[in-house]
Amino acid sequence: MSEIVNSGLLSARLRALTPARVGLGRTGVSQQTRDVLDFQLSHAQARDAVRARLEAAALAADLAKIMGDCKLPRTEVLCLHSAAADRATYLQRPDHGRKLNESSRASLAHICGKWELALVVADGLSALAIERHVPPLFKELLPRLQDWRLAPVCIVEQGRVAIADEIGFALGARISVVLIGERPGLSSPDSLGAYITWAPRPGRTDAERNCISNIRAEGMSYSQAADQLIFYITEARRRQLTGVALKQEAHFLKEG
Repeated sequence: MSEIVNSGLLSARLRALTPARVGLGRTGVSQQTRDVLDFQLSHAQARDAVRARLEAAALAADLAKIMGDCKLPRTEVLCLHSAAADRATYLQRPDHGRKLNESSRASLAHICGKWELALVVADGLSALAIERHVPPLFKELLPRLQDWRLAPVCIVEQGRVAIADEIGFALGARISVVLIGERPGLSSPDSLGAYITWAPRPGRTDAERNCISNIRAEGMSYSQAADQLIFYITEARRRQLTGVALKQEAHFLKEG
């Protein structure tokens, strides 16, 4: 009996430390009904997140208001679309999600300038993550960007990480940051990621980027994410690089 009690206490302690499914109970040789139902719910939420459509116009209005409240010199928000015409194509053809369609490419042609930073928002694999976390992250981040020459913010439907390379290059930006919905997990259907790239251009590899992951209420806070983003873009501008050669210092990680 004592072994059973100790095992139950250990399982409870483990579950308190992680949202992962550890220490699940058993009924005979089967899992308990509550755990099976919880798994099915999480799986359905993940599938819904992947299939959900981003309300780009509503998000653009929200971000423009936040930018205005921060008194930034530029408050333009552009709504763009990848070469993936619909969600089914996006999921089946990742390459189409990495490039803009013709009309979006044309809309950027007249605003190329000497921008220091291009902020791109892409639905990725979780539009839910974008809708929940991008506005509050903008509220934390934008006041810290007063001294940066910001290109118009671009919202991309059916976009993947690398689409920020084409956008940053078309805008003439020195650095691109793409905020994107990450692949949903069974405990995180709404995780937001950020990818930072120096001198964006088509053909950049993931080794040439820095990534901040798991931005959400249950993961990295908006304030912490903004701190890390400022660190990366500031160091990228100073050292003129991103990727495996640019790492956070140990003291910064401890303070964060």
